[in-house]
Amino acid sequence: MSHALMLSGLLAAADANVLLMGFVWIFVAFLVIVGLVCFFLFIRYFNLWLRSYTTRAGISPFALILMSLRKVNPHTIVEAKISAVQAGLATISTQALGAHYLAGGNVTKVVRALIASHRARIGLDWDTASAIDLAGRDVLDAVRTSVDPKVIDCPDPRRGRYTLDGVAKDGIQLKARARVTVRTNLGQLIGGATEDTIIARVGEGIVSAIGSCESHKDVLSNPTLIAQNVLRKSLDSQTAYEIVSIDIADIDVGDNVGARLQADQAEADLRVARARAEQRRAEAVAQEQEMRALTQENQAKVVLAEAEIPKAMADAYGRGQLRATVGKKA
Repeated sequence: MSHALMLSGLLAAADANVLLMGFVWIFVAFLVIVGLVCFFLFIRYFNLWLRSYTTRAGISPFALILMSLRKVNPHTIVEAKISAVQAGLATISTQALGAHYLAGGNVTKVVRALIASHRARIGLDWDTASAIDLAGRDVLDAVRTSVDPKVIDCPDPRRGRYTLDGVAKDGIQLKARARVTVRTNLGQLIGGATEDTIIARVGEGIVSAIGSCESHKDVLSNPTLIAQNVLRKSLDSQTAYEIVSIDIADIDVGDNVGARLQADQAEADLRVARARAEQRRAEAVAQEQEMRALTQENQAKVVLAEAEIPKAMADAYGRGQLRATVGKKA
């Protein structure tokens, strides 16, 4: 009996050992698989992590793995973070870069814009730059234009117009071309009017300034009068640009619009007078025809009356009135 109990105990102990060894091998296999995965991932992102470590970007291998799981390009984030740190913009976090990438923004362009604004001492932070990028504006070009103003032709020759035509008070037409120097107003870039609005406002201002001049000679002798009048109107209000200067590139004399308008008015007045004279002649002719018709009508009435006289005399003679009347007269 005791031998049987001992044997069953040994068998139970052996089964427990086998089960324990099975769990151990499973655990070891799991660790090996995890280790291999981590090893391959480490090998894959080792260069990125090494670059991040040596440049003090501060991106861990675990963060690189999480980027891949979130479908964020680790190469783009590491490059952007390294550029930012090397330029002195260490306040930009890796999470902010990844969030902007997931939102569909251009991380590289935003970081380059921040670096350019930082070197140029322009007050542009990460939130504003990323908002501008997500709004569809080219934030890097905006910073470059803010640092290096660009020149806009007014009117835009790409739209088929080459001059702005205005008429002075003396009736002489002037054809002008202007060049507008603008720089980006980063504070108004989101929601601000575009370059087309600047061109339209400057064109309207130039035409209005020409029209306010007493003589075209004043404009030809001092074209800066136009630029000064336009600049005083604050045409860059609520736009994404700030007007630096307006220069009149060319101005030519056009037609004598005043004389042409006077000639056209005289021709129109002549036509009106002719029409009125023709109307009066037609009325006189019609009145003459009416008088002739009335005369003919009266003559017909006279003839009818004369035709009634013999009848009346015959009736009177038949009744003896005519004889008696004649006798009395005798």
